Amino acid sequence: MFAKKILHNLKVSSHKKNLFIIPQRYVLGIMGFLAIVNAYTMRVTLNIAITEMVIPVNESIHPDPEACVVEDDSSSHSDKPLHPEHLYPWDRETQGIILSSFYWGYLITHLPGGILAERFGGKYTLGLGILSTAVFTLITPTVIHLSDGKWQVLVALRVIEGLGEGTTYPAINTLLAQWVPLHERAKIGSLVYAGGQIGTVLSNLVSGALIQATNDWSSVFYVFGGIGVLWFVLFTLICYSTPEDHPFISDEEKSYLKKELDNVSKEKLPIPWVAILTSIPLWALVCAQVGHDWGFYTMVTDLPTYFKDVLKSNIGENGVWSSLPYIVMWTVSMVSGYLCDWLIRKNYMTVTFSRKFFTTLGECVHMEWKKYDFYRIALAASVGPAIFLVLASYSGCDRVLSVSMFTIGMGFMGTFYCGMKVNALDLSPNFAGTLMAIVNGVGAITGIISPYIAGSLTANHTKAEWRIVFWISFAIFNVTNLIYLFFASGEEQWWNNPKRNAVDNAEKGENSIPMESKNEQIQ
Repeated sequence: MFAKKILHNLKVSSHKKNLFIIPQRYVLGIMGFLAIVNAYTMRVTLNIAITEMVIPVNESIHPDPEACVVEDDSSSHSDKPLHPEHLYPWDRETQGIILSSFYWGYLITHLPGGILAERFGGKYTLGLGILSTAVFTLITPTVIHLSDGKWQVLVALRVIEGLGEGTTYPAINTLLAQWVPLHERAKIGSLVYAGGQIGTVLSNLVSGALIQATNDWSSVFYVFGGIGVLWFVLFTLICYSTPEDHPFISDEEKSYLKKELDNVSKEKLPIPWVAILTSIPLWALVCAQVGHDWGFYTMVTDLPTYFKDVLKSNIGENGVWSSLPYIVMWTVSMVSGYLCDWLIRKNYMTVTFSRKFFTTLGECVHMEWKKYDFYRIALAASVGPAIFLVLASYSGCDRVLSVSMFTIGMGFMGTFYCGMKVNALDLSPNFAGTLMAIVNGVGAITGIISPYIAGSLTANHTKAEWRIVFWISFAIFNVTNLIYLFFASGEEQWWNNPKRNAVDNAEKGENSIPMESKNEQIQ
C-alpha cells in the first residue's frame, strides 16, 4: 500500500512538472544498455573461465613450428586452481560444443519472445528473460561440480540459459519502437546495443582478474549472476512498456513521443507473416546480421582461447588483451551513433543511405556521387573488419601487434550498430520485436556453427589452423555485406500499418499501396 501511494503521488505530481532530470526514454535506453551488458557478461563469462577449467594440452604431441616461445613459463599460465580436481578433460571439439550450446536455446525463444513482447509489452518479456539467465548462471558451478564435470550436463544448462536470454533483443527492440523517435534512433539504439561490447569487456577483465585473485573459476559465475538479479529488481521498478503506462513521465515528454511516434499503432495488429517473409529488405538485413554475428561470435568465444593457446598469455593478461578490441568497438559505436543521427537530421543522408553506409563504413563518401560510385567504394570498405582479423593471424608472436590488428578490426565493426542493428526499427516499428526475432534469431545460428567450426579446425592449437578460421570469417563478412548493400532499405515498409497507408493513398488518389517509398535518394 505504501509503495502504491508513492507511485500515485508521483503520477499526480508528474502532471505539473518533470520530476526527473533525465527524460524517461533515456532512462529506458540506459536500462536497456545495462540489460545487454548483463546478458553478455553472463553469456561470455564461460569463454574466459573454460580456459582454466580444462586440463592443459600436451603440446609435445602436436608440435607447431610457428609456436610462440615464452622464456618464463610462469607468465604463460595461471596459478594452479585451489581445487585441481575441478579440471576436466574436454578437448577443443568438446569445448566448441559447450561454447556453442548456449545459442541452441537462444535461437529457439527469439520468435516467441518477439511475439510476446508485441502483444503483452517488452518490460516483463525482457526482465524475466534476464532473470532466468542470471539464476542459471548462479548455479552453474554447483551443477558442474555435482555432475563431476560431465560436459553433457553443462551443455544442457547452457541451452536453458540461452532459452532465457533469447527474448532479450526482440523485447528490447519492441521497447525502443514504443519509446524512441526516428531522429534519436541511431543514438539510443547504438547506446543500447553497444552494451554487448561493454558486457564483453567487463566479462573478460573481471573474469580474468577474479580467477587470478581467487584461483577459482567458479567465482565469476556468482558475481555476474548476482548482478543480473539486481538489474532485474531495478528495471522492474523504474521502466515500463509504453509511455502511456509510465506513472511518472512528464506530460511534455508523453505528448512529444505521441507526436513523433505516430506511425506506431496503439492497437494490437495481426502480424503480416507473408509480407514479412517475402520482404527483400528484411532478408538483406538478415544477411548483414549473419555476417556481423559470424565475426563477432568467433571473436567473443574464441579470442581468449587464441590468446592462451597461441600467444601464451596467462589468465590476467588474457582478460586485458581480450577486452581492448571491444573497448574500441564500443567507442566507435557511440561516436557513429551520434554522427548518424546528425547526418539524417541535417538531411545530409537519407535513412537508407546512412544504414548502408555505416554498416559498410571504411571511407567517407559524398552524397552526390552516383550509385555505381557508392557501391565501388563500399566494396572496398567492406573488407575493414575482416582484413584486420586475418592480418592478426599473420602477426607472429608479437602480442602488441596481434592485439592492435584485432582491435582495429573490431573498431570497424562498431559502425554496424547505427547501421544494420537499428534497421528493423526503420522497416516496421509496429512489428519491431518480430523482425528482430527473425533477424537476430537467424544470426544466432552462427553462434552455434562458428565456435564448433573453430574448435574442430584448431584441434592442435597451431597458427595455421587459426588462420583458416579467420579466412572463413573474411569471406562471410564480405559476401553478406554486399548483399545488404544492394537490397537493404531504411524506409518504413507498407505492411507496417496497411490500414493507415490505405487511407493515405485514398487521400492522394492512389489506387495501390507502394511496396517501397519512392523518395529514397540512394538504394
